[in-house]
Amino acid sequence: MSDATSEPLIIQDLRRYLSDGSDDDKKQALPVSAIKSLLCVIQRTESETMMGIQMELKQASEQMLTFAKDPLNSNMLEGRSHIALASGCELFMKYITRCFLELPDFTECIEQVISRGQRFSNISIAARDRISTVGRAFIRPGATVLTHGWSSVVSKLLIHAAQDTHFEIIILEGRPDASGAKAAAIYSKAGIPTTVVLDSAMAYVMERVDMVIVGAEGVVENGGIINKIGTYTMGITAKELGKPFYVAAESFKFARLYPLNQSDLPTIGEHMNEHLNFVDTACWIATGGAVGKNEKNDENDGVKTKMPGLVLLPENVNVANPLCDYTPAQYITLLFTDLGVLTPSAVSDELIRLYQ
Repeated sequence: MSDATSEPLIIQDLRRYLSDGSDDDKKQALPVSAIKSLLCVIQRTESETMMGIQMELKQASEQMLTFAKDPLNSNMLEGRSHIALASGCELFMKYITRCFLELPDFTECIEQVISRGQRFSNISIAARDRISTVGRAFIRPGATVLTHGWSSVVSKLLIHAAQDTHFEIIILEGRPDASGAKAAAIYSKAGIPTTVVLDSAMAYVMERVDMVIVGAEGVVENGGIINKIGTYTMGITAKELGKPFYVAAESFKFARLYPLNQSDLPTIGEHMNEHLNFVDTACWIATGGAVGKNEKNDENDGVKTKMPGLVLLPENVNVANPLCDYTPAQYITLLFTDLGVLTPSAVSDELIRLYQ
């Protein structure tokens, strides 16, 4: 990773906003971090025309997207895709254009943009509060909720709902980053009965759940979503077994994309293909740090026994490790958003309103 001081100012700004908030629930959403970074460009600009500012903002947006696509920065983004960042940049550029049309005076326009833009510091948390309010009503007492991966929006909704409704959570382990297992610890700490199951046990547990609730990296024009790998499989399974499939996502994640299948997705995570380890979980002591060790001592008789640990593949075996997949609208029941409860078909109308 390059020295932060040698990076463009826009990237330094993005790093700072992505690092804000030690509490996962208070961390800035990726689109909000992008928008606040673009506001810094406006505050520093020496341009005296709207065209000059638009060129600076376009260049800054491209720099952030390049940064987000670089595999060396995947840890900073915490596995999030660049789709949400692109949506934030595009939405802000549209807002700038609209503001200039409403306020032709350059100085007045810039002052208005900065004034309104400073309110974005709380937009992510406010959106999550709104979503948790509209979504919690769908969780009935005694229900079993199946979820997948880590989502700040979903966690806010479930923890909020648990304040006055008793229900159970089943969550998939969330390979390859164990995001589901990490989320399970947070739900358990909040007092919600939580069970972690293998990703491959999705269909096995689906028959005992009452609903599915997932987050989204992006909500596309046709009402489908892009989210953590496995969400598509979950949608198909839920529909086959007649379980409602709900998506919780902020409206600033609405993206002007129209994928028809998985191959239409932007390239995400290909750099991870060579870094996916396979583990013989039957011999893996999850809390003992024994993975990768060739042998261990039996505490009872002192005899050394082999422990397979990591499964080493031949070099001629390829590894595919996609991070996200696309779930078509036909598998989605409703979307819980800060704009209210939407059907998938309503997303295109909301995109028109956002960008008109």
